[in-house]
Amino acid sequence: MPLDFITQDAIIPALRGHSKKQILQELSERAAGLSGLDEREIFEAVVRREKLGSTGVGNGIAIPHGKMRHLDRMVGVFGRAPRPVDFEALDDEPVDLFFLLLAPEEAGADHLKALSRVARMLRNPDTVAALRGADDRQGIYGLMLSGGVSA
Repeated sequence: MPLDFITQDAIIPALRGHSKKQILQELSERAAGLSGLDEREIFEAVVRREKLGSTGVGNGIAIPHGKMRHLDRMVGVFGRAPRPVDFEALDDEPVDLFFLLLAPEEAGADHLKALSRVARMLRNPDTVAALRGADDRQGIYGLMLSGGVSA
């Protein structure tokens, strides 16, 4: 199932951050540019969610997310870190693939469906390997559009 809430501009093939905070700031900055929302508000919403429990789901993957007032659609940002960072993931392994998902405050089930679609795509080891091995933004975007590598 394609991830239609992500655009090619939402993909960062080489994140610059070297810590959880820096990565979240960089993802929030890109999300602000795409959504028109304030970068600091996005960052604070994502950090609030992280305080409830890490969104590092394991296997080098994190899916930070939050709900935002004044957002009228789902916004996704994908980033890949050249060197994995400590993200306090559930498996205690460092993370190199990040998928930030923002939803309208009243999104309800749509937010959960979008999270589920991202998680399902990232559960496929072939898709994860392809995301790690993609040469550029276009290659990553192609995987997002196609919903990942077919089993």
